[in-house]
Amino acid sequence: MSIKHHINDELLLDYAAGHLAEGWSLAVATHLAMCPDCRERLSLIEAAAGIMIDNLAPADGPADSWERLLARLEMPDTPVPPVPKPAISPGELPEPLRSYVGNLADIKWRNMGNAKQVLIRTGDGQTQARLLRIAAGKPVPEHSHGGRELTLVLRGSFHDEVDHFGPGDLEDADGDLTHQPIAGTEEDCICLAVTDAPLKFSSRLLRLVQPMLGI
Repeated sequence: MSIKHHINDELLLDYAAGHLAEGWSLAVATHLAMCPDCRERLSLIEAAAGIMIDNLAPADGPADSWERLLARLEMPDTPVPPVPKPAISPGELPEPLRSYVGNLADIKWRNMGNAKQVLIRTGDGQTQARLLRIAAGKPVPEHSHGGRELTLVLRGSFHDEVDHFGPGDLEDADGDLTHQPIAGTEEDCICLAVTDAPLKFSSRLLRLVQPMLGI
């Protein structure tokens, strides 16, 4: 699997700093599970941040800092979950996405013409995440964006006015892009899409039914 569309530097820095809303973090973390290059970039960012912290001048803390540290050391250890393996078994989705939606075989899709979707619950109140399944060789309606949209390909592929996107590729779109993604013919395209505003469909009919579709 050759990934050519990666997380941009600004998005990766915000992820490393913990500044992203849950939906964006879900897309970035799932891409990281699929992309060794971006995992390496994240490690370099975290290492650089650690060096910067080490070089900061110490600041005075509360007078009872030592006592509070001792109290924390006496608390029972909190189990640390194992780091998910980047490898993906057939029929499975990468973590952390799998913890949100389960395995592909268990997903109950909602039909929307050439595509099916499952809305993913997040608690950030800022983004909407969804799993999309676009029928092989079929397009989704032409649209632009009211805000940002991250689309991560999990299986299959699609192409649009920008480029061709295969497994692990991440498309970062904004309001300047109007496109019509078309799934590759080899298999259905399954992708994770995260938005912070409703899509802007070119079709008037789709705009009328858009509230019922949740997109």
